[in-house]
Amino acid sequence: MRERKIAVFCSASAGIDDRFNEAAREVIHALHSLGYAIVSGGTVKSTMKVIVDASVECGGKHVGVIPRFMAPVVHPGLSEVRWTDSMSERKEMMRDGTVGAIALPGGIGTLDEMIETLVLAKLDRYHGVLCCLNLDGFFDPFISLLDHYVETGMLDAPSRALLHFPTTVEELVSYYK
Repeated sequence: MRERKIAVFCSASAGIDDRFNEAAREVIHALHSLGYAIVSGGTVKSTMKVIVDASVECGGKHVGVIPRFMAPVVHPGLSEVRWTDSMSERKEMMRDGTVGAIALPGGIGTLDEMIETLVLAKLDRYHGVLCCLNLDGFFDPFISLLDHYVETGMLDAPSRALLHFPTTVEELVSYYK
């Protein structure tokens, strides 16, 4: 049987509210319980550290995709490390072979990763299920922007519908059962 993998995009910013990290931990435990391997940025920074730690806690496989210039911050608990030469190559490798991509609350890097993935899905170049965990309304401004794009004709409604915004961990995980 082929390994099922999910890409998880998340924060590397210090000082974020712990409720986001706790939800991230729950997401990783739930996905591992369903038999998924996780692919992420794999560093020891913020939520990236939390999700690798969560994988270690439950014995799940976690692949980190790391640009060589970020070698000093690679998480030592990763099951596997894949090295890249650029951030663009990193995003491509993170998506490769995955059945879904999840954005947890994060910064502009997380947003960049999900927007690029949505563009690829719109162009029929990525076929996984796309979700942003809209915990406590974190992604509400992004939802409004996407809806504005649809209202102004800049984005078609079927493409907008490719990205889901569950508000709880349980709802998020239901997209991958």
